[in-house]
Amino acid sequence: MFENLSEKFDKAFKILKGQGKITEINVAETLKEVRKALIDADVSYAIAKEFCDTVKQKALGKNVLTSLEPGQLMVKLVQDELAELMGGETQDINIKGSPSIILIAGLQGSGKTTFSAKLANYLKTKKGKSVLLTAGDVYRPAAINQLQVLGEQIGVEVYTEDSKDPVQIAKNAVQRAKDKGINIVIVDTAGRLAIDEDMMNEIAAVKAAINPQETLFVVDSMTGQDAVNTAKAFNERLDYNGVVLTKLDGDTRGGAALTIKHIVRKPIKFVGIGEKMDALDIFHPERMASRILGMGDIVSLVERAQEQYDEEEARKLSKKIKTNEFDFNDFLNQINQIKKMGNIKDLMGMIPGVGKMMKGIDINEDAFKGIEAIIGSMTPFERENPLKIDGSRRKRISRGSGTSIEDVNRLLKQFEETRKAMKMMSGGGNKLNALKNLKRR
Repeated sequence: MFENLSEKFDKAFKILKGQGKITEINVAETLKEVRKALIDADVSYAIAKEFCDTVKQKALGKNVLTSLEPGQLMVKLVQDELAELMGGETQDINIKGSPSIILIAGLQGSGKTTFSAKLANYLKTKKGKSVLLTAGDVYRPAAINQLQVLGEQIGVEVYTEDSKDPVQIAKNAVQRAKDKGINIVIVDTAGRLAIDEDMMNEIAAVKAAINPQETLFVVDSMTGQDAVNTAKAFNERLDYNGVVLTKLDGDTRGGAALTIKHIVRKPIKFVGIGEKMDALDIFHPERMASRILGMGDIVSLVERAQEQYDEEEARKLSKKIKTNEFDFNDFLNQINQIKKMGNIKDLMGMIPGVGKMMKGIDINEDAFKGIEAIIGSMTPFERENPLKIDGSRRKRISRGSGTSIEDVNRLLKQFEETRKAMKMMSGGGNKLNALKNLKRR
């Protein structure tokens, strides 16, 4: 995400590279490029100009610290101002109440139904809440079917009715939650245009009837500045609590994410970053600013890793590594944990400096499939005893996995080298020597 914007910011900061001090001239040249980058990202000219004027005022009022170069100071100033533009502080969802009611609104095709299911999954798995999804889109039968399929996929009940009255459906769903002691009710609604008076009156009536703790406006980030205008129109009618940006992993220029908080004065609370049910992130303005400037997002990367981390399993794995018992079952388990963390390219972009290196490189999300196929073609004995896999076994594994013998041989070699390195690095040998041995290979 934001690859083009990141590249243009990088180009702007190169103007200051090697400069001994910040002057009005080099600041003006840099901010001219920054303003162009923002406008190209679909930020309005007025906001881009205001942003650059603020940064310029702060830059000229700063003395360059001895530990900083002018370029580094400017990056820090722009980073802080970007974070402020996008909201400053992270704001989570309000789920107080019994039950807590969340109303979902937005345009048709913005991803409301998918987000509703993702949010239900997030609240169930991350917050430990019981959730009732409500199919309130009475105009599109496919939306009801979609919600039922997604609800079954994540193990969450979906409330539906044959009624064509969305107000009554929402009220009945809330009553169902009260009767069953369910913590949270999420009400998915039909997509509507802000200029459709009847439809806007309808969702206003739904909100008045159920009095939700949270009303979230879902917007497709790929619509750019139009998304900001739409969000403003909806807010004037609904006075919602927060914004959800979907499809942020697509070919988005970023204008909506950068300016929607500035225009609407409502925080971005979540961002959708894929189709999977766990592809939902809380929006952190300061982390997003860091990623836009190519500085990575180590905190989010660590948090994702911790979500997949099981202390007891880690202890068992550490013991197996030390005794050289790490096998293909363990290897496959580690692959599955990495895959659960999210899109591989997105994960690599969280590592400082790697995002720039990955520009133009297409990372195949199916990169693990060949390895998984080879391991899947092994018998339980072979998985547990990699060194016992001889020539005839390799041929059988190759045929069963649809790969070549060379692929099987390569995996076995890499696995054995990895196992030796892990053993040495775990304390079974001198770590410095381990690094030297790896370097020689």
